[in-house]
Amino acid sequence: MAELARWQSFYVIVGSSGAALIGVQFVVVALVANLRIRSTAESISAFGTPTVVHFGGAFLVSAILSAPWPSLSPASVALVMCGLGGLGYGAIVIHRARRQTVYTPGWGDWLWYVMFPGSLYTALALAALVLRTTTQVALFMIGGSALGLLLIGIHNAWDTVTYIVVGGSRGDMTKTE
Repeated sequence: MAELARWQSFYVIVGSSGAALIGVQFVVVALVANLRIRSTAESISAFGTPTVVHFGGAFLVSAILSAPWPSLSPASVALVMCGLGGLGYGAIVIHRARRQTVYTPGWGDWLWYVMFPGSLYTALALAALVLRTTTQVALFMIGGSALGLLLIGIHNAWDTVTYIVVGGSRGDMTKTE
């Protein structure tokens, strides 16, 4: 398990960042709720919840690879499940984004809320499948996936906050790209 020991600092940074940013996202949602901007539970679940899920995904991957596993096999299984769970959640995001009526998603939204996360969850699942045979490459793919989820969460949180601030100042929350 020396392979995982070398990654401990990386996963401490990524995992604690993901956990901290989940807390910040809750604070932002609470502050936005006081702005009295037109929003619905559907739009929040389509665009706010995925941000928390991706932060949580980075945190979960970090926790899985920081656990004292007796071998790579159980870690591999846990990471495959995490990747497949992320892909399943991506299908839910597509459904929610199409169903909500407050905001019309543009191509950039589909890219950042569906395509990029889906690619990272796929890479995570595939890397986890080969973790025992091509450990070094797989660990870099898994690390890249965790970091990518963290960065997507940061982008989407920033995108949401700036949209609310700009839309809120105009009073128009229905935007098309």
